[in-house]
Amino acid sequence: MAAKIAYEDVEVGTELPAATFPVTRATLVQYAGASGDFNPIHWNETFARQVGLPDVIAHGMFTMAEAARVVTDWVGDPGAVVEYGVRFTKPVVVPNDDQGAVVEVSGRVAAKLEDNRVRVDLTAVSAGQKVLGMSRAVVRLA
Repeated sequence: MAAKIAYEDVEVGTELPAATFPVTRATLVQYAGASGDFNPIHWNETFARQVGLPDVIAHGMFTMAEAARVVTDWVGDPGAVVEYGVRFTKPVVVPNDDQGAVVEVSGRVAAKLEDNRVRVDLTAVSAGQKVLGMSRAVVRLA
């Protein structure tokens, strides 16, 4: 697979298509099984509250991965992402109801680099709060 976006077709400020990711308690159980992260803050409301959280929270790595999907969907090749990092700033609180939570992710090209690479800055928000800080990916374009 190769990147579908050409370096010449991208400018600083180019916006990536935004995406919205629903997160339910069932999503957290599925992620826990896949990742092996069964920390009770991700599934046990009583425990989460006892340690000072408002409710069960999504796994940070799950939130990070969902945000990265905006980049991989845009570029068309997950292998085109050569660097990716975030700071976890706020948890994604997932209530025990039919709606759960929503993570809204947007991105834009922040810099054109050498070797057909660009830096993409991402913004991830849930319940009106920024949940990832310094969320950046470096992507090699076609």
